Amino acid sequence: MNLFDLGGKVAIVTGSSRGIGKASAEALAAQGARVVISSRKQESCQTVADEINARHGPGTAIAKAASLSSKEALQALVDHASATLGPIDILVCNAASNPYYGPLAGISDEQFRKILDNNVLSNHWLIGMVAPSMIERRSGSVVVISSIGGLVGSDVIGAYNISKAADFQLVRNLAVEHGRHNVRVNAIAPGVIRTDFAKALWEDPEAEAALNRSIPMRRIGEPHEIAGAAVFLAGPSGAYMNGQVIVIDGGATICNAI
Repeated sequence: MNLFDLGGKVAIVTGSSRGIGKASAEALAAQGARVVISSRKQESCQTVADEINARHGPGTAIAKAASLSSKEALQALVDHASATLGPIDILVCNAASNPYYGPLAGISDEQFRKILDNNVLSNHWLIGMVAPSMIERRSGSVVVISSIGGLVGSDVIGAYNISKAADFQLVRNLAVEHGRHNVRVNAIAPGVIRTDFAKALWEDPEAEAALNRSIPMRRIGEPHEIAGAAVFLAGPSGAYMNGQVIVIDGGATICNAI
C-alpha cells in the first residue's frame, strides 16, 4: 500500500495560483490527484493549471477563478469542479486576506469583517458545499491552511490572528460533526513562509536576517515545505488524523520567536 497515493482523487485548492496553495496543488498532482486551481484571476489560475498539465499530463488540472467574498462564486467553483472532474475528495482551504496592519484599536469594522469573512466564513461555506458528497461516499479530507498567528497575540496583525484561531476551532467542530462519516477535517499552521502574502516580513534583507536569527532552523520556510503536510492529510497516510493542527514553523513557536 502506498500511503501517499492519491490516484483517482479530485482536489480543490483555493488560493493556488501562487505560494503555499500552488505548491500544495503541485504536490497533490504529483501523487496522482486531479486538481482544481482557484484564486481571484482566471488567467493566473490557468497559467498554473497549464504548468501542472505539462508536467503530469492533460486533464490533471483545471482552472476556475472564484472570489472568497462571494458565496455564489464559491458554489460555482464547486459545481464546475464536480461536473468536470467528479466528486470532490480533497478540499484545501488556503486562500486568505489581511487588509490591515496595526493595533486593533485602529481597525475599521469593514476591515475586521472582511478578514473574518474571507478567512473563516468562506471556509465554512466551502466545507459545507463539499461535505454532503463526502458524507454520502463516506470518504473525504478537508485541510485548512491556518497560521501560527492563531496561537499567539500580535500588535500589528491581531485581527488576522483572531481569524486564524477561529479556523482552528472551525476544524475541531467540523471534525466532531463529520468524523462519524469518515470525513476528516484538519489544519496546518505554517510559520513565516517565503510567499508574496508574507513579503513584508522577509523582503528587506536586514529584516529577514533578524527573523532568521530568532528561528531555531535559522531560516524562514519555503512553500513546498508546507505542501507535504497537505499530501499527508489528504490521503491514506492521514487516515486517522482528525481535528488536529500541524504546526510547521522551523521551531519558531517553541521559543516565542514569531
